[in-house]
Amino acid sequence: MSKPSARSRRGPTGPSQRQLRAGELVRHALVDILRHETFTDPVLIGVSVTISEVRVSPDLKQALCFVEPLGGEEAVAVIKALNRAAKFLRGRLGHNIEMKFTPALKFLHDDSFDAAAHISELLADPRVRRDIEAHDEGEGA
Repeated sequence: MSKPSARSRRGPTGPSQRQLRAGELVRHALVDILRHETFTDPVLIGVSVTISEVRVSPDLKQALCFVEPLGGEEAVAVIKALNRAAKFLRGRLGHNIEMKFTPALKFLHDDSFDAAAHISELLADPRVRRDIEAHDEGEGA
């Protein structure tokens, strides 16, 4: 009976350094492409989007791109429009990055901005502030 490798004993792991580097490379290139490209899709005309993260698959052939339209307006329509333009964007991406394969792109709405706003609202609630202040005073004693 063989011993399990060190990797299998550690449990689930996150993305590799290679995946992280590739994701950042794709993210930066997409930002440049979206900044300079002129789109014919009326939903994308004049829209600014934030690409907060790109997660690349282990084989580097798929990329999930998390985006948030500026102001969060029309997020669903903008995500659908970006997914319609994904093949076009992939073609442009292939000219801007040096990778063996240009990953297929899939755009998803990044809800972390909404979650952060919700947490800020909760922390601003007078009842929560009272509890936080009472907890802080208890630690100082």
